[in-house]
Amino acid sequence: MALLTASLGVAVVGVGLVLLLVLVPVTQQYANLFRGLSGRVLGRMIDKPYRPRRRGGPFALLAGWAEDPARWRDLLWLYVVVLFRWALAWIALLLALAVIYYAVFPYLFAVTPKGTFDTDYGVIRVDTQAESFLHWAWLLVALALWWWLEPLLVKWCAQIDAALLSPSRGALERRVAEVSQSRAETIDHSAAELRRIERDLHDGAQARLVALGMNLGLAEELLAKDPDAAAQLLAEARTVTTSALGDLRSVVRGIHPPVLADRGLAGAVQALALDMSLPVAVTIVLAGRPPAPVESAAYFATSELLANIGKHSGARRASIDVSHDGRVLRIVVADDGSGGASVDRGSGLAGVARRLAAFDGTMDLVSPDGGPTVVTLEVPCVLSSPKISPSSGTA
Repeated sequence: MALLTASLGVAVVGVGLVLLLVLVPVTQQYANLFRGLSGRVLGRMIDKPYRPRRRGGPFALLAGWAEDPARWRDLLWLYVVVLFRWALAWIALLLALAVIYYAVFPYLFAVTPKGTFDTDYGVIRVDTQAESFLHWAWLLVALALWWWLEPLLVKWCAQIDAALLSPSRGALERRVAEVSQSRAETIDHSAAELRRIERDLHDGAQARLVALGMNLGLAEELLAKDPDAAAQLLAEARTVTTSALGDLRSVVRGIHPPVLADRGLAGAVQALALDMSLPVAVTIVLAGRPPAPVESAAYFATSELLANIGKHSGARRASIDVSHDGRVLRIVVADDGSGGASVDRGSGLAGVARRLAAFDGTMDLVSPDGGPTVVTLEVPCVLSSPKISPSSGTA
């Protein structure tokens, strides 16, 4: 009996944990939906205040959710939605039904038995077909009230959502600290990148150009004495020139790839997919181009993720989805590899997160052991052109 009781207890707890693992993300998506809708009503973005996902198994994930105040605020918001928002919805519905009722009242008066809809207002008694049209005065009142109150109800609901779903003061302070730190890291990274460019130019193109100058000087001296030797030096100078141009192109490509400038993020991402040794399904729906700094950061972040797939995942196929919802550029890179990726294990993911953080962007990594791995990059930005540029295919 004790064993049966223990087994039932374990089963109940196990089912509860499974339900939590399903319901908490569903609640988050539901709350995010209303963050977007209410943000559009209020004309401002309602940020997502959730803490980063804790690494580890299901218990670590549940513990991280339990420590996140935003999850508890979501539950409070659901409670308020059930009580207050439904009450406001009923008010709007009753007003709409009143408009319909008074609009069809003369018809109802005509088709129902006499006396069914007789109405005594004290001063006036409505008991004839002609008098039934007096109810249209109430129709005008109900319609005006509905027309005036409906936008207010929508705005009140949006304000309730913003009050409960927006980041708390503590979360905002933490976010400011994170952004400040990311700015400092970005400055350090930029300084290191400038030093790298200087080193590459000094060790590569500059050294070749110095050799080119020496060869041309020797060729000039030998031109009259030994034309054959001068011609050989000129041929070597041509080779050095080609190598120097290659070095310069490599440096420029590391700063801002030409394909990104010429074809935008959509074309550049497709070019990255074509360079992969495995099939990569690409789906891109963009209503224009992001700002150049955001576009560059998104390109290099995607490039790093694809490089990780090729080096570490052992995947057979991958996919890239690029979209923009009017406020946020979203890039989802997925593969069917072995999983187990982590920001803490290097592999360039920390650099990706740091690169996006400079633009108040985020990286969400889901990579259980055994796969699949899904990385979602989000960067707030506004596209520069209303032209829609859909693209899809497999590279």
